[in-house]
Amino acid sequence: MTDTSADLVILGGGSGGYACAFRAAELGLSVTLIEKDKLGGTCLHRGCIPTKALLHAAEVADSTRASSQVGVKASLEGIDIDGVNSYKDGIVSKLHKGLQGLAKAHKVNYVEGAGRLVDANTVEVDGTRYTGTNVVLATGSYSKTLPGLEFGGRIVASEQALNLDYVPEKVVILGGGVIGVEFASVWRSFGAEVNIVEALPHLVPNEDEYCSKQLERAFRKRGIKFSTGVKFTGAQQTDEGVTVSLENGETLEADLLLVAVGRGPNTAGHGYEEAGLTLERGFVRTDERLRTNLPGVYAVGDIVPGLQLAHRGFQQGVFIAEDIAGLNPPVIDEAGIPRVTYSNPEVASVGLTESAAREQYDKVETFTYDLAGNGKSQIIKTAGAVKVVRAADGPVLGLHLIGERVGELVSEAQLIYNWEALPEDVAPLVHAHPTQSEALGEAHLALAGKPLHVHG
Repeated sequence: MTDTSADLVILGGGSGGYACAFRAAELGLSVTLIEKDKLGGTCLHRGCIPTKALLHAAEVADSTRASSQVGVKASLEGIDIDGVNSYKDGIVSKLHKGLQGLAKAHKVNYVEGAGRLVDANTVEVDGTRYTGTNVVLATGSYSKTLPGLEFGGRIVASEQALNLDYVPEKVVILGGGVIGVEFASVWRSFGAEVNIVEALPHLVPNEDEYCSKQLERAFRKRGIKFSTGVKFTGAQQTDEGVTVSLENGETLEADLLLVAVGRGPNTAGHGYEEAGLTLERGFVRTDERLRTNLPGVYAVGDIVPGLQLAHRGFQQGVFIAEDIAGLNPPVIDEAGIPRVTYSNPEVASVGLTESAAREQYDKVETFTYDLAGNGKSQIIKTAGAVKVVRAADGPVLGLHLIGERVGELVSEAQLIYNWEALPEDVAPLVHAHPTQSEALGEAHLALAGKPLHVHG
């Protein structure tokens, strides 16, 4: 008979759940991990990984189109969407197998099925009760829609958009946040006409306004249309297409409407409220150490208010395992979690935006280094910039990057922010030439009062 008691019972096997399971097992705790679908959750199967595979295919298409600019003769014969999907699914499958192997290697008791929280120590799956000294809730998120807007037919969420077996000719995307602009980028590279509708004043509205404006400029150049500061009022679909109505009286015609208005916490139907858990707008309330109001019950990832990012959930999962094991890990600084939008161009950031910094600090200095002065950026033909925000005579408070491949630079940016470095600390560090990372070096040199390739 299966042992149904453990030190730790985890409900949900996405980034937060499996990270918690693996770290707890490494620390010698017995773990039961319950997942109703597939290990890896949204990120691996319906989110980060498959979308980035599509974005890489889109990048290859763009590079092929632009090949003559670097003296290479190549022609784009078209997009083989079956081939693209097969490439994408192959990556997901390989990573999924790897995760399953890791679960076995860590001797995690993996239970397939839909779990329900019964009380602070118990989760029930198909009539079997699993008890834990501690319980971790990691049930993730779902694609939200707007009132009166039902998914189905030509109105899709990101999950369906990932598995289309055709490239739509005309798409309207409702929502200009991360998911919306990433799909806009893919479909434009694949040859579609794209129109984004965003109710807030800018695309990627959570980013520093400078990056939002630069992304809008780049999208205009790419022929991606967008309306900002305008609300959606309705959509009608027929066999031929979908008509989207806006508050300003405008109507947009398309083959497909992608609804990308954010993700909601997946907390309904798991027995949370019946067990006495405190929810707020559907999210699980926790303290800074991710403890809920129920003793011994923690929550992790997208069900906890804050950034909905796989790597945040992952880090929180590790944090909870270490906390339960008595290692007393330091509280995670949400602002120190890097954020990347993988569109073309990419937007990457960590720390505070300039406006948030000005709200919190009396005197703030910023410096923006244009990638036009960066050799590697010129070689790969990308426009963009690195913007650094600092407290006057104090540490770096935020770093904001835009340009192709800048997502890879955010790891250095997050070290600078998280170690509360002064620009004067970063200025003497040597950056390899020619790399895009030199742009970070130049920005910090300028803020430290010793600009080299720029007029300070």
